Amino acid sequence: MKIIVLSDSHGDKTTIEKVATQQADAYFHCGDSEIAYHDPVFQSMYKVAGNCDIDDEYPDEVTTTIGGKKIFMVHGHRHDVKGSMMGMYYSAKEKAVDIALFGHSHIYGAEMKDGILFVNPGSTMLPRGGNPATYAVIELGEKVVVTFKDLNHEIVDSVEF
Repeated sequence: MKIIVLSDSHGDKTTIEKVATQQADAYFHCGDSEIAYHDPVFQSMYKVAGNCDIDDEYPDEVTTTIGGKKIFMVHGHRHDVKGSMMGMYYSAKEKAVDIALFGHSHIYGAEMKDGILFVNPGSTMLPRGGNPATYAVIELGEKVVVTFKDLNHEIVDSVEF
């Protein structure tokens, strides 16, 4: 199963469209799209509100099950992910999820903690930390592989669990 995750696109519809052309079983946007909730660019994408999204139709969080994996997604600002992962960890643990997706920091990364995969895809528009603009591809098989790609779909980094 393949999941594509992006975040913090800050009004850049072209990039969302470009990333969505990549084949996947599911697509997630972790907020700060700054695009209307019902915009056609999101027609097949799970999405949540970020701190810069003003459309009140966005949910604060999404929890869904895909391919037998329970997935929890938030933007991250209400979980203070820039300061600590504790809020995110406790929410994911409380919801008994397999995967927790978030953005907000504009810095990509993935880690496995107590059997929960945490993934921040970075930002497709305003990356921080000297990183390029990125999105994440999560491949779930015998092993879990999280690959971070730039906007030309070239591999920037990859981690396996």
